[in-house]
Amino acid sequence: MSKAVTGVAPTVVVAGGGTAGHIEPALALADAVRRLRPDATVVALGTSRGLENKLVPARGYPLELIPPVPLPRKPTTDLLRLPLKIRDSVKQTREVLDRVGADVVVGFGGYVSLPAYFAARGRVPIVVHEANQSPGLANRVGARFAKRVAVAVPGTPLPGAEVVGIPLRRSITSLDRAALRAEARAHFGLDPDAPTLLVFGGSQGAQSINNAVSGAAKELAEAGIGVLHAHGPKNSLVVQEFPGRPPYVPVPYLERMDLAYAAADVVLCRSGAMTAAEVSAVGLPAVFVPLPHGNGEQAINARPAVDAGAALLVPDADLTPAKVAELVVPLVTDAARVAEMSSAAVGLGHREADEVLARIVLEVCGK
Repeated sequence: MSKAVTGVAPTVVVAGGGTAGHIEPALALADAVRRLRPDATVVALGTSRGLENKLVPARGYPLELIPPVPLPRKPTTDLLRLPLKIRDSVKQTREVLDRVGADVVVGFGGYVSLPAYFAARGRVPIVVHEANQSPGLANRVGARFAKRVAVAVPGTPLPGAEVVGIPLRRSITSLDRAALRAEARAHFGLDPDAPTLLVFGGSQGAQSINNAVSGAAKELAEAGIGVLHAHGPKNSLVVQEFPGRPPYVPVPYLERMDLAYAAADVVLCRSGAMTAAEVSAVGLPAVFVPLPHGNGEQAINARPAVDAGAALLVPDADLTPAKVAELVVPLVTDAARVAEMSSAAVGLGHREADEVLARIVLEVCGK
């Protein structure tokens, strides 16, 4: 008899280690599960090398470490050792699931999810969440024997896929940008009244974005635009000051993304799945510059917002100071267009994805 039937609190294990793109949706789900079932236990799986070692404890959830199983992209000697690595990791993961009394395993892809899926198969129900339209190997495997498969966008080629969006932090989905604007701009030292552009290229920054936007600092200043630019902790950015104009504020990293979003009128950024979802959820018009590497998934992530009229897309190779002056400056200074794009962004969904997925997970616990 299930714990849900007997009234015993469920134990949910989330597997989403490695990068923030896997960890943040897992933690947003964890928060939603605890809101719906305050008596629930949520345990995170991770490895010693991922960001989960910082992010998970900071959110107050226990973290169980398992051996990582990186999947080689090319035939190498590592590929020959892969079956042994998977076997050892699955064995240790199974021990964790038994020890914590797992009622469901929720995987978000990546090298933590694959051993979790194998360890849970035939023992513990599995729910898969895929954030990208092109699923990775782990989720393609896990979806074959999952009870439920949730995806962020329509057209994701996984069996039984249910479109729910991407679970996001409540501090993002409930953000009132207008109410926080004055506080946010004071926090970063921005002009309180100037139209403001937020710029970032992921947690490590993006050199092409840094060069293009900083190279257009004069044009941005002359147009009366303030800039908040996260250039990445390993990069440096020196920008000429223009007295009497709104400041251009470079920072290595944005600890308070909620305040950064509240301070901005328009954002120029990469289009990872999490970023695209957050930007839409808070209603920010965007200029997306997809990462030019990989399988083109960032351009795919940007497409719904572009099609809805909430965003523009600029290929990385085309992003120059001249392009910023030609495309971005007129957008940021057009208040009517910004308002129209903002409304289109909010309509793209994601705001309730955390609780929708949490209800799916708790339903699976009860079966």
